[in-house]
Amino acid sequence: MTFAKTTATAAVMALAAGGAFAANPMVGGAPMSPDKTIVENAVNSEAHTTLVSAVKAAGLVDTLNSSGPFTVFAPVNAAFEKLPDGTVETLLKPENKDMLRKVLTAHVVAGDWSSAEIAAKARAKPDNFHHFEAVSGDALSAQVKGGELYIYDESGNAGRVTISDVDQSNGVIHVVNSVLVPE
Repeated sequence: MTFAKTTATAAVMALAAGGAFAANPMVGGAPMSPDKTIVENAVNSEAHTTLVSAVKAAGLVDTLNSSGPFTVFAPVNAAFEKLPDGTVETLLKPENKDMLRKVLTAHVVAGDWSSAEIAAKARAKPDNFHHFEAVSGDALSAQVKGGELYIYDESGNAGRVTISDVDQSNGVIHVVNSVLVPE
């Protein structure tokens, strides 16, 4: 059983038993405090250094430190490495700031959405997809396959949620293994 499944299962079992599940999972080798903002936690994750650099370059630090709430599908460094050679470097150039902002905000949804809420909405649909809009205005879709939650971008590329329900003071992070690319 994967860590994400184990953590999600533990959370569901604790809630079903009437208990509170207060502990956040570790992300990128670091504890994630529910009392810190999305950015305050992300800077401690060794698995999210590329994302943090991109957020800084795009000028989104203040936004992601605001009250939100936000649901962030946070790609790991390895997700950025799967992009075509030179893509990240090109996006990080000052002249491409608007494009970088669009890519990053395509990973953000307004509200505080748990993985259980997203999965329930997807399972309730005849096509097993829950469709929602990212802050960028781009379409995202969620689907549960083989017991795991996937988030799809407009091109049909999927990011698997590898760590879910990392509570923040201004929302929640779900770690994904792919970059969601807007059209």
